[in-house]
Amino acid sequence: MRHESVTVQVPAKVNLQLSVGPKEADGYHEVATVFQAISLFDNVKVAAADQFSIMVSGDYTNGVPLDQSNLVYKAIELMADKFDTDKNLEISIEKSIPVAGGMAGGSADAAAVLLGIDQLYRLGLSKDELGEIARKLGSDVPFMLHGGTAVGRGHGDEITPALSRGNYHWVIAVSSTGLATPAVYAECDRLRTGLDIKAPTLNDELLQALLSGDATRVGKSLSNDLQSAACSIRPALRLILDTGQEYGALGGVVSGSGPSVAFLVADEDHSLDLAVALTSSGVVGSVARAEGPVTGAKIISVD
Repeated sequence: MRHESVTVQVPAKVNLQLSVGPKEADGYHEVATVFQAISLFDNVKVAAADQFSIMVSGDYTNGVPLDQSNLVYKAIELMADKFDTDKNLEISIEKSIPVAGGMAGGSADAAAVLLGIDQLYRLGLSKDELGEIARKLGSDVPFMLHGGTAVGRGHGDEITPALSRGNYHWVIAVSSTGLATPAVYAECDRLRTGLDIKAPTLNDELLQALLSGDATRVGKSLSNDLQSAACSIRPALRLILDTGQEYGALGGVVSGSGPSVAFLVADEDHSLDLAVALTSSGVVGSVARAEGPVTGAKIISVD
C-alpha cells in the first residue's frame, strides 16, 4: 500500500573547501571537500501519476530540464530498477536553490526524490542504503541526504560527518546565469597544463576552526581549487569576491563550480548589512541570506 504523495524539503550546500586532484584516465577528478548544508531549500513533491512529469515553480526556474534529462528521472529509474517502484510519477519542485549555481540544486532535488519514493512506497530504507543509490547519481547527491557539515572524498561521494560547533551565517551572491560544471573542470585542467598536481588533501586548519566554532578562522580558511577556473570563465566573479571582502566578510569563496559566491559573516546583523551592500553595489544578480549547518533531505508532508 503506497501513499498518494510525499513532499521533501532539501537544502543547498556550500563548499568550505574544494581540493581537486589531477584529471584521471576516466576523465574524473579525485577531490577532498568540506560541505555545509545551508538554509536555502527546495520543496519536492513526489506523487503517483499516470505518466512521468516535472513541474517547477519558485525563485529559480530557468534552465531546469522538464524531461527525462533531469537528474530526478535517473533517480526514479534507479529506484524502479532496484525496488520495482513506478516510473510514472509527478514531480513538483518549488525552487529556492539557484540553478547551475554550484550549490547542488539538481543533486538536492534528486536526493529528495530518492527519499520521497522510499516514503511513497513505504520501503523503509535507511539513509545509508539510500546513500549507496545516491552515489550512482552524482558526487553531491549523498551529502544532500545527510546534510550538516561533512567531509567528502573520492569523487565527493564518500561522506563522513565533520566535527563542527556553532552556527554560521552566509550571504550568497547569486549570478543571473549559471556555469556548467564540466566547463569549469575543463578550464581548471587547461590552467594547470604543465603543472605537477598533487592528490587532494583536506585543510587541517579549516577542520580545527570548525571544531572550535571560530567563524573568523573558518572564514580565513575557505578555499576552492575551481575558483580560478570559474573566474577565468566569468571574470566578474573577481569583482564580487573583492566587493564582499571590502564590506567586511570574514571570508568569501566561489561555491563548487560556481558561479554562486558564498560569504561568511559574523552574525545576522552583519549578514543583513552585507546583503544590502552587495545589492546596492550592482555587481550581483541577486542576494540570499542563509545559515548553516542544517539537516539534509527530510519529509515535511505525506498524503
